Amino acid sequence: MSRLSIILPAKNEAPALAGLLSRLRLVQPDAEVIVVDDGSTDDTRRVCTEAGVTCLSSPYSMGNGAAIKRGARAAQGDVLVFMDGDGQHDPVDVGRLLSMLDEGYDMVVGARDWGSQAGVGRGVANTLYNWLATRMTGHQVVDLTSGFRAVRADKFREFIHLLPNGFSYPTTSTMAFFRSAYPVVYVPIKAAQRVGKSHIRPLRDGVRFLMIIFKIATLYSPLKLFAPVAACFAIAGLGWYGWTFRMGGRFTNMSMLMLSAAVIIFLIGLVSEQITSLTYLAARDSNARSS
Repeated sequence: MSRLSIILPAKNEAPALAGLLSRLRLVQPDAEVIVVDDGSTDDTRRVCTEAGVTCLSSPYSMGNGAAIKRGARAAQGDVLVFMDGDGQHDPVDVGRLLSMLDEGYDMVVGARDWGSQAGVGRGVANTLYNWLATRMTGHQVVDLTSGFRAVRADKFREFIHLLPNGFSYPTTSTMAFFRSAYPVVYVPIKAAQRVGKSHIRPLRDGVRFLMIIFKIATLYSPLKLFAPVAACFAIAGLGWYGWTFRMGGRFTNMSMLMLSAAVIIFLIGLVSEQITSLTYLAARDSNARSS
């Protein structure tokens, strides 16, 4: 039987952890539980000590993704479960995720419904991410950004160097699994209201959310993003040339600029596609050598 490690990144989540850890111990008594304290200034370490779980503390905050990476490296289990430390995820659902791993999947994601989204803005953004990821991968993506997931440890560690230190580790890991043909499945869950105040700031993180959209494309297949953009420039350039030729028999600098841009963008996409392929190949080779 595979050993289970449950990893919870936490930053000033002591009130939520106090109840969450006891519930985790109740439903998963044999699991290794690791709380990664991301530079907390509250009683997180004391709460972990009292609950009898491992606490990995950082002297300062390095980000949610950094905490996930640290926890994944330290975990001893063959299966890793990642949960938020703010009380949103129900420990009872851990068993539901694990049951899908037994059916042959390498990643099982707890998918939130609309009522579990943290506000209308976050819900709309997540819907956009899911739609784009579905179009890019050709697979139905129900919740790209959920932080509640179960994975096979050896598969997850193949891509650990690709994960960002910030909040978009779920996006990166999901797209990496799809790219490498590791099967992913979604299990519906209900997420509760978090305990305490969210660390996400809409204005500060607006640019980050926009970058996630581009990251979705570049992580999976950059050419699927660059090729349509190049085609738009090419069509615009040819259209403008047709208009100026008809009106004055001229081939203008604007037509040349748009056609040149189309070629350059397409070539950038082609090079990016090759770099992406080499990145995943290098990741798998490195993991094979370390094993």
